[in-house]
This record gives sequence, structure tokens and C-alpha cells, in this order.
Amino acid sequence: MRSTGLHLPGGTAANARYAVDIGPEAAGWTYSSLRVVELPPGGSHAFATGDSEWIVLPLEGGCTVQTEQEEFQLLGRKGVFADVTDFAYAPRDARVQIASGAGGRFALAGAKCERRLPARYGPAPEVPVEERGSGTCARRVRNFAAADAFACDRLIAVEVITPGGNWSSYPPHKHDEHRPGEESELEEIYYFEIDGPGGLGYQRVSPSREGGADVLAEVRSGDAVLVPDGWHGPSIAQPGHDMYYLNVMAGPGDGREWLIRFHPDHTTGGYR
Repeated sequence: MRSTGLHLPGGTAANARYAVDIGPEAAGWTYSSLRVVELPPGGSHAFATGDSEWIVLPLEGGCTVQTEQEEFQLLGRKGVFADVTDFAYAPRDARVQIASGAGGRFALAGAKCERRLPARYGPAPEVPVEERGSGTCARRVRNFAAADAFACDRLIAVEVITPGGNWSSYPPHKHDEHRPGEESELEEIYYFEIDGPGGLGYQRVSPSREGGADVLAEVRSGDAVLVPDGWHGPSIAQPGHDMYYLNVMAGPGDGREWLIRFHPDHTTGGYR
């Protein structure tokens, strides 16, 4: 089973520029990327988008995002458990600079793409927020760059808040095959943060094919899990510690869509 290298504990995907740096080459796939940049007060960070589109998403703090033609002031937020945030979209083949007077942490969610869309601002009040599931499987989904919420070429990205003691990404589901109208092929990154000191969670990915992804990981703040294929879920939050995760997805389909199949051994009633 493919398990080695799919769970990246905090710090193991870091380098001199990024606290997290996961690109297609490191992940062993083609499209999806995630970076997390940490800026001190008055700090800045510049990068070239290359052949990928990117969303700058404040995790903690606010910033200015500048491209060649546009400048966006992001108010940001105190932290991922506080509320939704505004964000900025940067197209491929561009230069971007992020600057923060007070400092902060900023996620860069990316996907290799073909079309060059315009740079844009995403206001926090326009982010669709969905209460998904029920009972101990209830969670809150912030669909800031869902396929039907914000225009990108290939990138799909959402945030999920799972209350302490609850399960999310449940029932287990997958999107690793192209089945028109039923399932889309998407590479996915989970990036985790846990509320409160010492908090943890668990992430399961089980094989959907012989030799496929097989992960049972204890996750903490700063960890990431790669999902190249397989049934993913549940994501389990420790009682007393809410769990946050950022999902970054992209794939080869002609249309940008999130179509999933649920594991046949798990009921969808009331939990999806």
C-alpha cells in the first residue's frame, strides 16, 4: 500500500522560504500545490506564479497582495478558528508580492493551469458557508474557492471546521477516477490546524484500488496529508479541540468540478 510520504508532520515540508511547501514534484502528481509563508511584522515575500494559479489566503493576520496591475488589501483574521477571511487570486505568469505590517501566516493554494484569468479580490462576506452533516458528524465548510463559488481555471479550495469530538470527511469518499456526471479526478491536500495546546486529530485514507493510498495519521497543527487516490475520511477531532483543515484540489478534467463517490460500505444518511 502507498503510505510512505503521504503524511507530512509539521516542519517536514518546510524550507528556508516556506513553513509548508508542497508542489507537484514533491507530491508525485501533476497539479495541486500548497505553501504556507510566515511573515514577521513589516515582512514581505515575493514569488513568481509560473505555470500555476494561486490564491493568497490569510491564516492569521492581514496583508497587501500586489501583482503587476492590481493591489489588494486583505483584512485577514485573528486565526483560522475566528471566521472566514477575504483572499486574493493571482494568475499564472505573474509576479506577486505579499507584505504585512503586523506580520502573519498566509497559505498559498495553487494549481497548474492553462488559462490566465485576471487577478481578483475575494470579499469575506461573499464566501458561502455551509453547515454540513448532523449530530457528531456536523461541521462547517467555508467554500471560498469551491467550483461553483469563485472562478479559477483548475484550482478548488475550501476550509472545514470540525468541532471537538466530531467526525468530518464522512462518509469516506473518493475522487480518483473520471466518471462523467458521477466522479471527477482530483489530487487533494489536507492542511491541518488544531485549536488549543496539545490538540490532535486523526486522518484516514483507505485504498480504492490495489496498491493505493493507505494512511492512518495522528495529525497536529502544521501537518499535511496528501490524497493522490483512495477513500478519504473520516477526519476526527479530539474532544475539546476543534479541528481546521484546508483542502486544495485540482485535476486533469476538462471542466472544473467536484464530483465524489461515497464508500459503498458506509451510509450517507444524515452525515453528508
